[in-house]
Amino acid sequence: MEHDYRVAFVYARSIEITKVQLMSYQSNESGRQSMFDELPDSAFIRESQLVLDPKRPQYPAPLPFSAATLWRKVAAGTFPRPVKLSNRVTAWRVAEVRGFLQDPVDGLS
Repeated sequence: MEHDYRVAFVYARSIEITKVQLMSYQSNESGRQSMFDELPDSAFIRESQLVLDPKRPQYPAPLPFSAATLWRKVAAGTFPRPVKLSNRVTAWRVAEVRGFLQDPVDGLS
């Protein structure tokens, strides 16, 4: 039962961070700065925040590839594996994504 509480807390924290990101993005004058840089390493980030959405190109994304490429890289082991926060919520640790971005070849070590 303790595990379920922890997952619910992490999910609630993820939603809280998302709300903060949205408010920061709306108040950002340029609208181009990524909120990814402002997240703590302990945070989680969802797929929609990692990759550029062709339907919403005005929202910046830290990864320069599509969602399909993201999942291909996860399957190939060249991108960090996501964490399952609940049955319908999958996210990545920000620290692991930053490690990948700093060194895409050795970012998984």
